[in-house]
Amino acid sequence: MAKLADYKKKRDFKQTQEPKGSNKRNSDKARKLRFVVQRHHASRLHYDFRLELDGVLKSWAVPKGPSLYPKDKRLAMQVEDHPIDYASFEGIIPKGNYGAGVVTIFDSGYYEFTEAKNEKEFLLELEKGSLKFKLQGHILRGEFALVRMKGQEDNAWLLIKHKDRYAWDEPYNSEDSVKEVVKQAGVDFKKEKKAHTSKKLPKRNQKSNTEEFPKPMFAKLAEHLPEGMEWRYEKKYDGFRILAIRNEMGVQLYSRNGKDMNTLFPSLVTELSSLDRHAWIDGELVIEDKHKKAHFQLIASGEPIPSNLTLHYYVFDILRLEDEYVTDYALKDREELLALLFRRIKKPKIVQLTQILQGTAQHVKAKAEKQQWEGIIAKGADSTYLQGKRSSSWTKFKLRNSQEAIICGYTSPQGSRSYFGALVLGYYQDGELVYIGNCGTGFNTKSLKDIYTLMKEYESGQKPFDKGVVVAKEKEVTWLRPILVCEVYYSEWTTGHHLRHPVFKGLRQDKDAEEIEKESPMKNEKNEDLIMIGRKKVQLTNLNKVYWPKERYIKGQMIAYYEQMADYILPFIKNKPISMHRFPNGITAEGFFQKDVDTDNIPSWIKTVPIHSESTGKETDYIVCNDKATLLYIANLGSIEVNPWLSTYQKPEYPDFAVLDLDPNGADFQELIQVAKTAHDIFEELKVSAYLKTSGATGFHIYVYLKKKYTYDVARDFIELVAQMVQERHPDTTSLVRDPKKRKGMIYLDFLQNRRGQTIASPYSLRPKEGATVSTPLRWDELTPKLRIADYNIKTILKRVQEVDDPWATLWDSAVNIKQILAKL
Repeated sequence: MAKLADYKKKRDFKQTQEPKGSNKRNSDKARKLRFVVQRHHASRLHYDFRLELDGVLKSWAVPKGPSLYPKDKRLAMQVEDHPIDYASFEGIIPKGNYGAGVVTIFDSGYYEFTEAKNEKEFLLELEKGSLKFKLQGHILRGEFALVRMKGQEDNAWLLIKHKDRYAWDEPYNSEDSVKEVVKQAGVDFKKEKKAHTSKKLPKRNQKSNTEEFPKPMFAKLAEHLPEGMEWRYEKKYDGFRILAIRNEMGVQLYSRNGKDMNTLFPSLVTELSSLDRHAWIDGELVIEDKHKKAHFQLIASGEPIPSNLTLHYYVFDILRLEDEYVTDYALKDREELLALLFRRIKKPKIVQLTQILQGTAQHVKAKAEKQQWEGIIAKGADSTYLQGKRSSSWTKFKLRNSQEAIICGYTSPQGSRSYFGALVLGYYQDGELVYIGNCGTGFNTKSLKDIYTLMKEYESGQKPFDKGVVVAKEKEVTWLRPILVCEVYYSEWTTGHHLRHPVFKGLRQDKDAEEIEKESPMKNEKNEDLIMIGRKKVQLTNLNKVYWPKERYIKGQMIAYYEQMADYILPFIKNKPISMHRFPNGITAEGFFQKDVDTDNIPSWIKTVPIHSESTGKETDYIVCNDKATLLYIANLGSIEVNPWLSTYQKPEYPDFAVLDLDPNGADFQELIQVAKTAHDIFEELKVSAYLKTSGATGFHIYVYLKKKYTYDVARDFIELVAQMVQERHPDTTSLVRDPKKRKGMIYLDFLQNRRGQTIASPYSLRPKEGATVSTPLRWDELTPKLRIADYNIKTILKRVQEVDDPWATLWDSAVNIKQILAKL
């Protein structure tokens, strides 16, 4: 029978018990068509999927076996037709024969066409590369499809389960349905075969459907690029590590942890299929534009990629050639083998040999910095390939810090952002999940949507960290099962072991959560960073400069504070002109105020407004801070304090707030607390909602929300009235006199803050005081003798806002009616 010519050519039936095949064909048109799936533990474990059609068994080798999970798209390589009676074959194919190994029936039964009306139409569908059918087996039931992969060699197909009542809603592994005695028979046969083989073959992984994937060698992170003639330098590519196997079964792509990457990058499979040698190769898969800039975030989605970008597989090593393992060869020798092998790829477009960089370490580093590379890899010329190990003979030098992290949850979106606000990140340390901070920058509209859609599948409702772990914005976090992995850029690690200024880089579908640990950071030699917040670039400088000498707090910690607290600060400063109190050399050096900015020498995205100054008669260009990027820009200028007007630039004569400032001026702090309580009592008597905060220095600020209903004159007169009532109850310890010399030792009831152009430290603003104190909103019941202003500082506030309900939560609903109050007096 001509259809079985290939089948018979490959077999010696004197040595194998496989059926020869009959030339007779069953002419019963009403008969049911058979299917069979055979587990074949041969040179590599795989499953053979066979459909009876046109008098033979049309056959496909499925490396991972069929799946009942619709999201699994299993690679199926079409092989030669088999005879119908092969459907009942089980047994051992002796060593030395084609397909030597153990064959057992995994499942069998009958199938029917889903769309085709008859066998003839089904054959036409086979030619077109799209088969749809329904299986009636013991394990495999319901609708399936076999689809030829476009752009692939003709024998590459995908076996897919359709969604129906037989489909699983979780990943499926055929091996889970195989008896241990069957598995052991295959293992024993392999052991017997190995005893007759001089060269070791790969071990079998009994939990997998394929031979154990080649494990990559890893580089150790170095703080400095190693120097010397014994080192070879390569560009560190910003992509996914891919190990490729080319053998008689076709091409198999693996991620660094053994995940199947064939379906993501079919064009790479096609190009590597032109190799006519059995080989294992190692490289980095990158998506680049014409300027060789990598687009990391697109890799996780696989092909197709945008037409203006190019897929490249940069090959830098070889582990096996034909039956010989070359991992013990020196790197320089493996490079020669790789170059010879590369010539056998027909017209390569995707596959590229990694370039060995010429010159000294300093020359290579200068080139990398100029071209803004991710980093540099240095390898010892005589180094061997150590599978699955990290060795100092391979080192990586990063020009920009990055860390892989597990996505443990996400916060709610704020403002105009959709889907989510920030990702809650962690990694494993000694088997325990460790919180390392939140990442809310580096996303675009598409990535926000895609990541959110993916995260919805992993929502758990249970915090994956220990209960005592404090997570930023924990009250609004949606928790996830710790499975998804991403990578972020960052400036440095904080003393609290959190990422400083993390920026989302992309998802890492090529890595498992269990392998994500902290990678020792490199030294930030430049002491600066460029971060992206949305589309806005913020240049941060002098991050290691000490701003608080006693506590050794640095500028980077100050900027990190404002980044973490931005959502709490921005509502109070929105649309308000900002007066910057700058301390470029720290709090012990002389600071200065700056209102006017040079609009020609600031980023174009910084919003400024010209406001007429009554004192000078000129226009002053104020910064208006309505977003996190602007807040960090201001902080980077050394402006420790955030000092807004009480009114917006749109209605400069109508303040949002009226403020009573209680300045102790050296008075006893316990007396100050009593005066503040009296002020609260008076506001209560007037039925006015008043809100308390520490000044962050020595006093208190009491806010009343006006909602732009009154002028500064009305606001000032109202607060002056309250101040007079307080002074009447504390005549010996308080004063309304502005001159400090005339009120020495007296608590100043300052009502004059309520005027156009006057500024006051915003809620949650840092202060240039010892201890890095913060002007902190309080509940009135926190006004006790135990209160210490120093307790509210850069180290404590983040935990406070996460654990304590917002003391000012009702402020925006509590606008005061001054005219109504005055009418009652």
